[in-house]
Amino acid sequence: MKILMPVCAFSILLSPGVRAATIAMEDQSQIKVPVPAEHITYFQPPQQSELPDNAYGKMVMDGYALFVDTKRQAPQFVGNGLNCTNCHLDQGRLANSAPLWGAYPMYPAYRKKNDKVNTFAERLQGCFQFSMNGGKPPAADSREITALSTYAYWLSTKAPVGVELPGRGYPDVSEPKGGYNLVRGAAVYKDQCAICHGDNGQGQKAGDDYVMPPLWGKESYNWGAGMHRINTAASFIKHNMPLGKPNSLSDEQAWDVAAYVNTHERPQDPRLVDGSVEKTRLKYHANDGVNVYGQTVNGVLIGQGVQ
Repeated sequence: MKILMPVCAFSILLSPGVRAATIAMEDQSQIKVPVPAEHITYFQPPQQSELPDNAYGKMVMDGYALFVDTKRQAPQFVGNGLNCTNCHLDQGRLANSAPLWGAYPMYPAYRKKNDKVNTFAERLQGCFQFSMNGGKPPAADSREITALSTYAYWLSTKAPVGVELPGRGYPDVSEPKGGYNLVRGAAVYKDQCAICHGDNGQGQKAGDDYVMPPLWGKESYNWGAGMHRINTAASFIKHNMPLGKPNSLSDEQAWDVAAYVNTHERPQDPRLVDGSVEKTRLKYHANDGVNVYGQTVNGVLIGQGVQ
């Protein structure tokens, strides 16, 4: 059984479109997060060369394949054009991009979103349901959740348990004093984002596969995903975008473009209450960070969803 292959070798097993996307993700491994003056040292996950040649190593590689090629590997659980690695860059390794090594050791954990203690498996299920717009998520003991959990566990090898490591999540970016501005955000999007994500947020495809993710519309994350929060999207954008140029946008620009992206329609929140956007807003969105779900923006009610 040969599993000790580098990413470039693994990518030849994928379709041409997905291979192009994987190559793009491999390039992300060259991204260097700017180190501030106080010199932050980030946790370093293990390399594939360190994997054992046994069932555990194979399961890690199965999880890796699901992570970078989610739509093709688990089509029954993915309802849009996204893969896990679109929000967790460099195959879940990159600091300040919600790396798996920063997440796995922090569960079980209480989450305000569903007001309960969540296991890591439940966290993955939520990603399928909301970020991947996948409807019913895989069972906690399914092949998909087992493989992804094993991959996350392996990436966190030697990481301390219950310790918030530097680079975990998307570091907060405070809202500018004057708030966000959609006109400025549209200009930032046109100048910095459209070249990869398209003029209409549609992403880019190679054949049937997305090589750059769609940011709104039916192929993007739904209204229940964490990324629909403007503050969360601003933090991701500030520390990771444009690709290869993290921290090149100002805080104001990050907030403006995050707001511009997240005032566009996307698939409905699967928790829709009695078919009512207003009831859903009050129950799930009124206190969920900064978001526009259920609000009227430029005369249009946001949150009606697209199919």
